[in-house]
Amino acid sequence: MIEVKDIHKSFGEQHVLKGISSEFEAGRCNLIIGKSGSGKTVLLKTMVGLLEPDQGDIIYDGRSFRSMDRTEKKNIRREIGMLFQGSALFDSLTVEENIRFPLDMFTNMTASEKLDQVNFCLKRVNMLNTNKKYPDELSGGMKKRVGIARAIVLNPKYLFCDEPNSGLDPKTAIVIDDLIKEITEEFQMTTLINTHDMNSVMGIGDHILFLFEGEKYWEGNSKEIMNIEDGELFDFIFASDFLKDLRKNAKK
Repeated sequence: MIEVKDIHKSFGEQHVLKGISSEFEAGRCNLIIGKSGSGKTVLLKTMVGLLEPDQGDIIYDGRSFRSMDRTEKKNIRREIGMLFQGSALFDSLTVEENIRFPLDMFTNMTASEKLDQVNFCLKRVNMLNTNKKYPDELSGGMKKRVGIARAIVLNPKYLFCDEPNSGLDPKTAIVIDDLIKEITEEFQMTTLINTHDMNSVMGIGDHILFLFEGEKYWEGNSKEIMNIEDGELFDFIFASDFLKDLRKNAKK
């Protein structure tokens, strides 16, 4: 579990996060949603230590991140897997080398052990036998799968995904959503997903945190969100006529 307690963050005169508190549980897909500029990316960066909050704390399974020294924070970061928006693969490295990179950085495993772990992760994301391919030989969906494999190669307790469906067609996006949910449940990771994708919200939203103008506006799950009647969240979720019709059909 990860807890955020009364998180505030400002940049100059701009107060971006205004006392955000929430709990994100293991084995669940925890989604952070909101309009552009709502603070969700800043919250995600604060949680992984890329930004320092002005006030509040982040608690990793009872461990206060802000109270830790440099070594303790480094150890926590080793427990974190990160899937970046653009996959962030190294173009000059093969698939195998990309996935092995965290193992080279943070472990003393033998070359054989590293290869076994890489192949285990490739199998888990249905990308076996792509070891020697380079990123420019892969489709967008395949790159995301490799990104997920790299994110889980250190057996993380916590998985952070920044817009995992960005740039993907709807069918491939659903495949990636399903894969993230399966891995989350299988390895009982605490998964946080920063997304604009309403298909993700409806499909894998075990726990949803909606931010509006830097504040926690609503919290619930994908079933509860379908019953929202009005307000900022309604306008955000049901912005399209298609989703409004979907909601009407679901309520029949």
